[in-house]
Amino acid sequence: MKFAQVNGVKAEAQQGLRGACEVCQSVMIAKCGNERMKHWAHKSKISCDPWWENETEWHRAWKNRFPENWQEIIHKDPTTGEMHKADIKTTGGLVIEFQRSAIEPAEMLSREHFYKNMVWVVDGTRLMRDYPRFCKGFSSLRQTVKGFFLSSFPDECFPSSWLASSVPVYFDFQGNGDPVQPQDARRSALWCLFPNRVDGAAVVAGVSREALVKLASTDPDLLFAHGNLTYIAEYIRLQRESAADHARKQHPDLLSLLNARRLRGRRH
Repeated sequence: MKFAQVNGVKAEAQQGLRGACEVCQSVMIAKCGNERMKHWAHKSKISCDPWWENETEWHRAWKNRFPENWQEIIHKDPTTGEMHKADIKTTGGLVIEFQRSAIEPAEMLSREHFYKNMVWVVDGTRLMRDYPRFCKGFSSLRQTVKGFFLSSFPDECFPSSWLASSVPVYFDFQGNGDPVQPQDARRSALWCLFPNRVDGAAVVAGVSREALVKLASTDPDLLFAHGNLTYIAEYIRLQRESAADHARKQHPDLLSLLNARRLRGRRH
């Protein structure tokens, strides 16, 4: 953890300090060795939050993109009293969880149900095959509204374990490694897999890191996820109506013949 309570104040780890866990109030020890970044750890060595994963430089770098008063915020269910510490929780109530390690589908859905208004940012560099798979599958994406694509086979682009997510999932294929070369603009972007489907296909969008941070600061509702899906579905519907109208004007006899065949097929 980046923060613990020290004398009632939220503080980062420093050599020799002891603090209290903001969730369970148990003793926290400051870990400030040379091999790892400074962090807090439970004295009992057992985390009170089963959703917490060991923090890496990738996690810390992402947290530091956001205001400190949004980082590691306790989210409590007012009905059950269940508490978890969100990686980021904005003043608008949006939760952002940074995930590097593998996660079981049941836990993924549990977190989404608990936080409700949230998005994931996933480290796409954990497994070496993930970015090459995305590059290979990218050729099958069909562009729709500017910046958005449709994928009939999202498993050809993204890990199958994330396809059932009910919230937007942003894949970070750059990770915390060396800066990417300018020509690899695809890798320097975040690639979002939206929840649900439009016209039977998954919706994918590319966005910069700066844009994600800005959106989180201005939009409290799943970073426009539902609005985008509705807009794209309407766009596709209008495209089809326009194409059908154009075809009707260009080939009226052919369309009459096709419609007649459909009617005969329904009767049989």
